[in-house]
Amino acid sequence: MPYDRGVDLYLRGAANLPYQGFDNCFANGVPKAEADLLFATQRPVAVTQFTEPSGAPAWKHIPSWSLIGTLDHVIPPPLQTEMASRAGSHTRRIRAGHLSLITRPGAVTRMILSAVNTTM
Repeated sequence: MPYDRGVDLYLRGAANLPYQGFDNCFANGVPKAEADLLFATQRPVAVTQFTEPSGAPAWKHIPSWSLIGTLDHVIPPPLQTEMASRAGSHTRRIRAGHLSLITRPGAVTRMILSAVNTTM
């Protein structure tokens, strides 16, 4: 199969409603200087990620965990809840946006350690 370069996508910085802009959508809750750095150094995603099948879902065979940011403006929390429920995930909710790994590292660490301790 020939290599298809496809199209790369980047998040816009400025708002273009209903998109609230990089800072208020993707990086809500992240300090401005750090959000600026994240915007400037973002890596592109390929359009094909939305259309190519990913294969058999691992969550059908192994336990999964889901940390749902209740302030997420990228993936609505009700949709995250639906996906976590379908996967039978151990679920926790935190007051955080999409980048809880940055804004709430302690909560993320606790979730990871909980997964480790449960599966050992």
